[in-house]
Amino acid sequence: MTLTTKIAWDDTVLPFQLDLSDIRGRVARLDHTLDQVLEQHDYPPEVEAMVAEAALLTALIGQTMKLRWKLSLQVRGDGPIRLIATDFFAPADTDTPARIRAYAGYDKDRLVSGSHPFSQIGKGYFAILIDQGAGTTPYQGITPLAGGSLSACAEAYFAQSEQLPTRFQLSYGLSREPGQAARWRAGGVMLQHMPKASPLMAGGEGGSGENGLLAATDLLDADEGENWNRANILLDTVDELELIGPTIGPTDLLLRLFHEEGPRVYDALPVQFGCTCSAERVRNTLSIYSARDIGHMTTEDGRVTADCQFCGAHYDFDPKSLGFEAELPPEGGDDRAD
Repeated sequence: MTLTTKIAWDDTVLPFQLDLSDIRGRVARLDHTLDQVLEQHDYPPEVEAMVAEAALLTALIGQTMKLRWKLSLQVRGDGPIRLIATDFFAPADTDTPARIRAYAGYDKDRLVSGSHPFSQIGKGYFAILIDQGAGTTPYQGITPLAGGSLSACAEAYFAQSEQLPTRFQLSYGLSREPGQAARWRAGGVMLQHMPKASPLMAGGEGGSGENGLLAATDLLDADEGENWNRANILLDTVDELELIGPTIGPTDLLLRLFHEEGPRVYDALPVQFGCTCSAERVRNTLSIYSARDIGHMTTEDGRVTADCQFCGAHYDFDPKSLGFEAELPPEGGDDRAD
């Protein structure tokens, strides 16, 4: 495969449909985008792995939604890795890419080197939040952490909160090509069956998953279940290197896996790292505070500062220009000091 072809498929999400199985899906590849997400921080390897998995899931899930603005994925736990947060911003128009950003909160002193990364999240929850922008009410769905990986949590979320049988097969890690520095790559496939109805939910029974959560097979009748199982068996044959590339394109992968299921592909969506922070947004956040409140935020140098957790941007303000009792207009420039 030529370098041009490899670059064309990096940092994209390719939608597809299996016409003979009533299953839709996505193939995602993250390369430079994932590197940019992770280089904003100096995470330990265990944290990097969880952020990489979360970013890949966010790219796959965000592209399936009829999204006008933002989808967020959040994982909170009581272990050393306390928080993983990602955002997927829908493209402004057909000629612009989607944007992804992510960060993690963790207790470095409690991390266990060499331990399975997911186990260091502990007990907690997996949540997806959808914000369609001004004038709308954000939606939030939450499910307990279960299954031993973030992708398993996402599968449980879709079964429990959306009643949609969903499967993820992911691969991610540091990759090194001859003569080049190591860099992060990630790739994955998402399958989602669109059921006519949920036979288990109609009966009001519990699920067959961990701790009684619904599983994909709980949501399908006999014929749908047969199609779903066949597609999953085919997906099980995928190799990790096939998922991340760069030696096989997503269309070739789909033909190799699902050629008997009638695969049909649609336009690929490019994705890139992007943050929406700005001085104006910080000002708007602080606009609800009084001059006295702003005074408590002021440093010994007589400034109010703020840092973006996603991209590391640093903002510096005159306290008299902040809050609903501001005495001065906003300072010139964007008040940003990276």
